[in-house]
Amino acid sequence: MLIPAMILGGIAVIAAVGLGVAARVFYVEEDPRIKGILDLLPGANCGGCGMAGCSACAAAIVEGKAEVNACVVGQTEVARDIAAFMGMEMQDNEPQVACPDCQGGARATRKYEYGGFDDCRAAMLFYHGPLMCDHGCLGLGTCVRACQFGAITMGDAGLPIFDPARCVGCGACVRACPKGIISIISETTKILHWNRYSECLAPCRQKCPAQVNVPKYIEHIKNGEFELALLTVKENNPLPLSTGRVCPEPCSLACRRQIEDEPVAINYLKRFAADYEMNSGKRLHVPVAPETGKKVTVVGGGPAGLSAAYYLRRLGHSVTLFEQMPDLGGMLRYGIPEYRLPKAILDWDIQGILDLGVKVRTGVSLGRDFTLDFLRAEGADAIFLAVGAWRDRELGLAEIKPDGVISGIKFLELFQEDPLTRVKGHAIVIGGGNTAIDAARTSLRAGAESVTIVYRRSRDEMPANPVEIVAAEEEGIQFRFLCAPNRFITEGDNLAGLEVLGMKLGEPDSDGRRRPFPVKGTEEVIPCELLVEAVGQMPDLDFLEKDGMPTLPTTRWNTIDAKEETLQTDVPYIFTGGDCFTGPGLMVEAISAGRFVARSIHYYMTEGEIPPIEQRQTGLVPESIFDSLVGVLPRPKVHEPVVSLEDRLGTFKEVEGTIDEEDARYEARRCLNCGTYCYDQELEAERAEDAESIAG
Repeated sequence: MLIPAMILGGIAVIAAVGLGVAARVFYVEEDPRIKGILDLLPGANCGGCGMAGCSACAAAIVEGKAEVNACVVGQTEVARDIAAFMGMEMQDNEPQVACPDCQGGARATRKYEYGGFDDCRAAMLFYHGPLMCDHGCLGLGTCVRACQFGAITMGDAGLPIFDPARCVGCGACVRACPKGIISIISETTKILHWNRYSECLAPCRQKCPAQVNVPKYIEHIKNGEFELALLTVKENNPLPLSTGRVCPEPCSLACRRQIEDEPVAINYLKRFAADYEMNSGKRLHVPVAPETGKKVTVVGGGPAGLSAAYYLRRLGHSVTLFEQMPDLGGMLRYGIPEYRLPKAILDWDIQGILDLGVKVRTGVSLGRDFTLDFLRAEGADAIFLAVGAWRDRELGLAEIKPDGVISGIKFLELFQEDPLTRVKGHAIVIGGGNTAIDAARTSLRAGAESVTIVYRRSRDEMPANPVEIVAAEEEGIQFRFLCAPNRFITEGDNLAGLEVLGMKLGEPDSDGRRRPFPVKGTEEVIPCELLVEAVGQMPDLDFLEKDGMPTLPTTRWNTIDAKEETLQTDVPYIFTGGDCFTGPGLMVEAISAGRFVARSIHYYMTEGEIPPIEQRQTGLVPESIFDSLVGVLPRPKVHEPVVSLEDRLGTFKEVEGTIDEEDARYEARRCLNCGTYCYDQELEAERAEDAESIAG
């Protein structure tokens, strides 16, 4: 017994000595700060910080490899405690939550019935899942089980429901979803995001230049959640009151409901939600990201410039906006008459942008009062040129125009400067766009005895909003189609009439429009005392010739040249967009350009390069275009209240009104809540309910 005991004792002594030596050789002193931070962390070990767990996160913070706000679970409160413990400053984290990109659920068409293991990842292994839709949620709840915070439940429609109050943005659900339809988003993410072909997009959303999530905000209106509806719109459009009045609704052209019925009155619903906020007298809170310390100068206060200022400020940048006119708004203020867009309405929209902290200088002109080199020297990290298209195109009928001839924009501007401006005698307006229609209807309200619009193509080719054309006809404005101006008729220095020529249409030109040709022997004189030339506009780029301007290339259309995919010019810190880049376009297109350029400028200033948008959606997704619908029956479309002809002529009061809450919720129920492939088939109970509402 003694010998084994001595052997064991010897082994123990040797082991003890070995361990002692090893402890001294391999000893690592643990930084007490790691334990201190670990005690402050919530201990969820969720991996949302991108590290193995809370211990790894604490060590990374101590080593300077992670910020004090790295923990997504603890968020701002924990980050502040850690910063105080470390004696460091911190910047508030922008809240991030999980969000699904699928509206299908039980509506999605199935390839087969899946009866395997109750897990989305397992189902994906069998012919890429049982759904026909590539974007569709499989609905087996894998994301629910992955969430450690009880933020996800499965709804009756077979789709996960996310509770933003419980979601910490850890990303566990994103990693668990095999279809990739869940994303971690913040307000910044929403601004920087652009539609992709790989996403679930309703046709109306594909067609909207601003990419507003139309089905989502209509669903909110249907549920009586009017504030949420407007906040959804403002994610992509900071001027909802104005667009709700003047947008020609390109989205409605893609509305699936029109296959079997009339399209949903999308713009009426946007206007209703925007008016709801204004009439409440209080503004909804719009979040702004933490300050970045970057400075951006926006030159031009029209819809593109205002939109860019709004989104750049929301991204946390300091923004100063320069405008040559006395007031902001651009063509919205100086080119659209009061009866279509009251200036008090426009002012509300604009003030909502300025309230975010956008600085403004009006009455200053680029090239006269300041230069681009001056802005750069003043500390601008980036400059956005949104100078619009303010130079009118001319007919070129005479070197010296007689008194009584005026351009369309100058004519409409008169009524912004002096609303009591009067028109005498007979008026002729040349052109077929919205400016021509606005000038004609304005002339009538200002006292003209008669108004005639002369357009060289047919009614079908008119680019003006069809609703505005109909309204002009109702008000008694005459149209002379297939008719072109030939020469002015004068009496002394004054205009007395216009000689016109008949036209015929030939084959389509490179733009797809049929080219008009004069018909000999069809000359005719139309008497008039006022002639408004509304035949188009182009940018005024004379400022580029002034001293203190970097060399910027222009196009043959007299627009500023830039890269289509970024709107960045050859001078890296100068960007452009809106009408001075594309030529005259829709207001909603200018708004879209403002958000798009905000994305580019943000990445340029913060990362030094602008990442491309993979699979960027630019045209309609072919698979989303249907020829017929099942389970959709006609339901009457609501119509906005309109001021009578007797009351509207002679005044500039707003012609169209806003639908009421009952009509808004009814019209919202007409929406089919489309995805790329799926849509709602209406239930008899809903139709009966709506029938009773209409009868009542």
